[in-house]
Amino acid sequence: MDKNSNNNENKGIWSARFKGKLDNVANHFNSSISFDKKMYKEDIEGSKKHAIMLETQGIIEKSDLESILKGLEEIESELDNNILDFNLESEDIHMFVEEILTEKIGNPAKKLHTARSRNDQVALDIKLYLKNQIKVIVTKLKHLVTTISTLASNNLDTIMPGYTHMQIAQPITFAHHLMAYAQMFIRDIQRLTNANNLMDKSPIGAGALATTTYNIDRFLEAELLGFECPTRNSLDSVSDRDHVIEVANSLAIISMHMSRMCEEMIIWQSNEFKFIEISDKYSTGSSIMPQKKNPDMCELIRGKTGRIYGNLVALLTMMKGLPLAYNKDMQEDKEPIFDSIENTTICIEILDKMLETLTINTQNMAKKAEEGYINATDVADYLTKKGLPFREAYKITGSIVKYAIDKKKTLNELSLDEYTTFSDIFTNDIYDAINIHNCVESRNIYGGPSKEAVSLQIKETLEDLGYDILEVL
Repeated sequence: MDKNSNNNENKGIWSARFKGKLDNVANHFNSSISFDKKMYKEDIEGSKKHAIMLETQGIIEKSDLESILKGLEEIESELDNNILDFNLESEDIHMFVEEILTEKIGNPAKKLHTARSRNDQVALDIKLYLKNQIKVIVTKLKHLVTTISTLASNNLDTIMPGYTHMQIAQPITFAHHLMAYAQMFIRDIQRLTNANNLMDKSPIGAGALATTTYNIDRFLEAELLGFECPTRNSLDSVSDRDHVIEVANSLAIISMHMSRMCEEMIIWQSNEFKFIEISDKYSTGSSIMPQKKNPDMCELIRGKTGRIYGNLVALLTMMKGLPLAYNKDMQEDKEPIFDSIENTTICIEILDKMLETLTINTQNMAKKAEEGYINATDVADYLTKKGLPFREAYKITGSIVKYAIDKKKTLNELSLDEYTTFSDIFTNDIYDAINIHNCVESRNIYGGPSKEAVSLQIKETLEDLGYDILEVL
């Protein structure tokens, strides 16, 4: 080995250009293998399809392709079965796979990187990884929506108060309340699906930034990889991380929806409400107060939402000032999105299981729905239907509510004589109009809280998921 060879030992693929070895701390700082190893299956898949394209175009020999495919399959199998350990001295997952492949098959491995750069390779890997993870998350969201729809179907007659400003507003059903969240999660599925469709263009073949002089077929490689087509501009291909940010944004919105639901579950389980009881399987106790049953899983989901928001902000901030094309800053896209995917996924699973095992205190919900003059709007509607202008009816109803508060009576407890002191329009049918169940059922409007309207919501929601209601309920 000559002097130059000795100097270049263990310095990486660019060693011929440099005189000195990279500082150990700098080498560790520069490395991404500790986290981008998550993408080993995607990296291997990309390499397989790249090799097939190279052979198809006559750039490598068929024997080279056979050796490469066999070697890559061995590496994937060994990693899958924990036979092979990741070498954390490798700079990244791309170099690790190439190094192991070279050990296994020798010279053909050195031809694999022909007509590509790690810039387009990593862009491909992260797209493939995100597409795979989107499938997993969408599947879990579909199960969550199904769980919510089933719970709603079992509570079509469960009356509860609806709130605005956290003040009792109008009566609804627990089913109606639940289906509001179902719509949020349906939109989340659509949002992830849209993100998947937008990233459905293969960056491989863009090279470092200016494609390659080799006669490659980007359309063939895109097809082999399952993409709709190749990306249109090579500079954009390697400098774009929109897909990462869009998925991170979708996960942040999913987390926000879960956090809102968990916040309500925390409130509902409190002694002040007692609307629900979360299963012991998803609750914890206190180290000092033996009577406590804490909704820790709900609180953790709520807390992790801030973490997932932070990942989105980190990605946006990292990208905001980068000139074209690739910059090393972009290595920092992996950990935030990996973290968001991992935490969103587990949060969906936990929320789903909590809802499956939830106990509903229907009597407490119904009792609370009788409070707070919740049927006041129905008094005003009653007068309006009798011919009074709504604003006049509203004013009269306000006076009635004030009177009832002073008398410490509910609207149902007021006598007809008391009602007629405010307007001679009132007759005995006022009591049917302000019956809580009737208040709910009279709102039989598309999207409303009536049993029929909510049943339709459940049916259409399940149809959005591709299910027949009879298959689920």
